[in-house]
Amino acid sequence: MEGKPPNGTGPMHVPLGHVVANEKWRGSQLAQEMQGKVKLVFEAGLTPVDFYLPSRSCILYVTEADLVAGNGYRKRLVRVRNSSSLQGIVVVEKTQMSEQYFPAIQKFTVLDLGMVLLPVASQMEASCLIIQLVQEQTKEPSKNPFLRKKRPLISELSLLRTVQQIPGVGKVKAPLLLQKFPSLQQLSNASIQDLEPVVGQAVAQHVHAFFTQSR
Repeated sequence: MEGKPPNGTGPMHVPLGHVVANEKWRGSQLAQEMQGKVKLVFEAGLTPVDFYLPSRSCILYVTEADLVAGNGYRKRLVRVRNSSSLQGIVVVEKTQMSEQYFPAIQKFTVLDLGMVLLPVASQMEASCLIIQLVQEQTKEPSKNPFLRKKRPLISELSLLRTVQQIPGVGKVKAPLLLQKFPSLQQLSNASIQDLEPVVGQAVAQHVHAFFTQSR
């Protein structure tokens, strides 16, 4: 693969339809699920990146074990965040065991670092997500609704999933909030009075508390 990045944080040329994976994922369920659906190439020395995608984007995968073990994942995220040439996507395993640790990584990733965060329940779900990202990038602009709107799929997914994770919001109320407040910045600046007509008093207080407590 051309353009191997120094120290794993530089740009790498990844052809459309391909994924370059860190060697440590060879034989994993995640890699096995992607085989045959995208062209998967393994390379050593990609740390801190787990997967390189086309269009100068990469994935940092935070496992259930990583979350439970503490904040060691933060250094990896910061290294990629400080690389101006890459768009880092943080995929996090949110399971019954790791759920209590999820708000901390969500706030650190989205609010402190301004990175894209996508929660998944398993490696199988993560593989579907990565395949979807790669396949969307191969579509012609006229056929890709996300490009037509000039808004990347990953930003669209991240925004929706992030809002869904706010206590009390969920899948039903998240789209309602995003219709009224189309960015995290607008949502975080909204008062309880602004939020109440959209989601009611109780959820409005949850949303307001989520953003104010993380500042």
